[in-house]
Amino acid sequence: MKTKVAFAMIMGIITTGIISFTLISINIGLKPGFVAIWMRSWTMAYIIVIPVILLVGPVVQNFVEDIFKEKIPLDIEKHKE
Repeated sequence: MKTKVAFAMIMGIITTGIISFTLISINIGLKPGFVAIWMRSWTMAYIIVIPVILLVGPVVQNFVEDIFKEKIPLDIEKHKE
């Protein structure tokens, strides 16, 4: 569980930082006060994303594993040779 929380926190810092910087710079530009606005937005995004990663992450992981799991042939005896 510690590794999942650590992963969520690190991934959250990286993704929310990049996305918030990109969207704010597109929407308001690099004007005075940009860093303060970015930090406030980054903090809010980070607070929201950590529980989302921890709750939704396992569901998405299971979904992806189901998509890519190896299909077992129905006629197992035929494939034993």
